[in-house]
Amino acid sequence: MKYSRILLVDDSSTSRMIIKRCFEMAGFFDCEFVEADDGLTGLSALNDIAVDLIVTDLKMPRMDGNTFIKKLKRRDKTSGIPVVVISSIGNEYEKNKLKEMGVLGVIEKPVSPEKLIETIGENEDG
Repeated sequence: MKYSRILLVDDSSTSRMIIKRCFEMAGFFDCEFVEADDGLTGLSALNDIAVDLIVTDLKMPRMDGNTFIKKLKRRDKTSGIPVVVISSIGNEYEKNKLKEMGVLGVIEKPVSPEKLIETIGENEDG
C-alpha cells in the first residue's frame, strides 16, 4: 500500500522529526506529513484532511494515544485508517490490547527504518 499522507501524533517535536527521517530512510520520499502534538489535535486534523496512515505515541497531554485510537476506531470516517503505535511499552499484554483495538502494529522505541518496514511493509515506490 502506498502512503502519501501520514499523520504523526506525538507531543515531542524531536520524536516527530526522527519518525519522519526514518520514513525517508525507509524509502518513503513522496509522503506528506501532517503533525499533531496530542490526540485532540490529531482528531481535529482528521476533520479537515484524509490520511493513509497514522503513527501515534501513547503518552501525551490532553488526550493520550489509547483514547485517541478508541475515538478514531469509533468514527466511520477514520475507523479504517491503519494505525501504528511507537512507544516504549515492552509489555505484551499492552501490545495485545492495542492490536485488539485495531492497531496495525507496535514499534518499540527507538524507532528505526527497519522497524517501520517490518511493521508497515515496503513502499511500493521505493
